[in-house]
Amino acid sequence: MLIRSVTALGWALLLIGSVWLAGCKSTGEGGYDETRDWSAERLYTQAKEELLGGDYKKAISYYEKLGARYPYGRYAQQAQLELGYAYYRDKEPANALSAADRFIKLYPDHPNVDYAYYLKGLVNFNEDLGLLGDLANQDMSERDPRGARESFEAYRELVTRFPDSRYAADAYARMRYLVNSMANNAVRVATYYMNHRAYIAAVNRAQYVLTTYPQTPAVEQALIVMVQAYDAMGLNDLRDDAERTLKLNFPDTQYSLAGPYRKRWYQFW
Repeated sequence: MLIRSVTALGWALLLIGSVWLAGCKSTGEGGYDETRDWSAERLYTQAKEELLGGDYKKAISYYEKLGARYPYGRYAQQAQLELGYAYYRDKEPANALSAADRFIKLYPDHPNVDYAYYLKGLVNFNEDLGLLGDLANQDMSERDPRGARESFEAYRELVTRFPDSRYAADAYARMRYLVNSMANNAVRVATYYMNHRAYIAAVNRAQYVLTTYPQTPAVEQALIVMVQAYDAMGLNDLRDDAERTLKLNFPDTQYSLAGPYRKRWYQFW
């Protein structure tokens, strides 16, 4: 009888120990989820708090759980938009763009959809910029122009569809900056061709600047490229036409065929 009691007691202690160990394991990393019974409102509130506090990874985790558990309703919609911003701040541009595109597709009539377009432009504008980044300290002309073009298109769609958006003024400012940057990038490419004596390619790229970015300061440099390229190829009539156009549009230009820029100026651009 005593043996049976001891045996039963042993099994009971073993069972209690197993439950306790299981409970300890479940609260460890990758185990117990404290949010499992949270409402959509609580998930959203906590995610927002983490976002404002700068813990973007935790905010992303809460937003993703909210979207998975409560895919419908106003919290899910706003969470999708803020998730994109959290990805952006956490330096995950691909996920940020995906979240913005998904929001635009799912909620095209949402009152905050203009921000989704703004976010797309912001992500492509420069991954190192904050929401109120200093444009003057950035030089996108030395970067891959694809991101600049995609940023410009997102901003253009924003200001076209939502001209009264509170983000429109900033979008216009960034568009002007992007246009100048893309023009400068094209001139840099033309200069590269000049340095490698690819004169026809240099002329083509310079003409691209004239037709695509006619209102930018880079036009002066593009015309100088054309003058020098035509001169190098011995196409004197075309050279003179380009020089006349240069002086007509930029009467204060420092460039002259007879001046110090005559000899291989473009190597020192």
